[in-house]
Amino acid sequence: MRLPPPYFGQWESRDLFAAILAKDITAGEDPLWPRSGARDAEDYDRWSWHLCGTACLRMALAGLGVEPPPLLDLARAIARHGGYVEQEDGWIRGLIYAGAVTLLEQEYGIASEIVLDRPTEMIPALLEQGATYIASVHPMIRSPTEDPPHRGGHLVLVYAAQGGVLRFHNPSGDTRETQEDVAMPIADFARYHAERGILVRGRAA
Repeated sequence: MRLPPPYFGQWESRDLFAAILAKDITAGEDPLWPRSGARDAEDYDRWSWHLCGTACLRMALAGLGVEPPPLLDLARAIARHGGYVEQEDGWIRGLIYAGAVTLLEQEYGIASEIVLDRPTEMIPALLEQGATYIASVHPMIRSPTEDPPHRGGHLVLVYAAQGGVLRFHNPSGDTRETQEDVAMPIADFARYHAERGILVRGRAA
């Protein structure tokens, strides 16, 4: 079985994810926010809800032996390539896949590609030769007994497949069990999977 890449979340304090998701506390109350690279707690609070994709990229980079930059530093680098767009009303649009692919190629020399309309059953083939897959899923994947209202809207990093089971890291799981090295049958994953994402292959030739 392939070893999982290091885990990173879209917030810094893993034990606070459930409270942040439930809005019991604000993300800005995360005491570890300074290590994210955010300018202040408000900056961290505003950005962190959009950073599942950035967290997945950090994990993919670490899995390739690259020391990833802090969360907000990487997000701003992605934004410079068009992967996030700050709109006039303050809303942050992204992760935009094309910007992330450009960042990986130009700043890290890592080959990647956008995946569209790829059935969930084909994910094991995508992972051959050490690739990882940043998959668009519904965030309710952290509660697998519940059926989502639609597919997509959140990103997780899929890194292994064996015997009809996918293994992935979820940057906003609400428990340790739903955050790191989650095992889920392909048929169940398909209920959440929007059949699109980013395939991170590795060092470009």
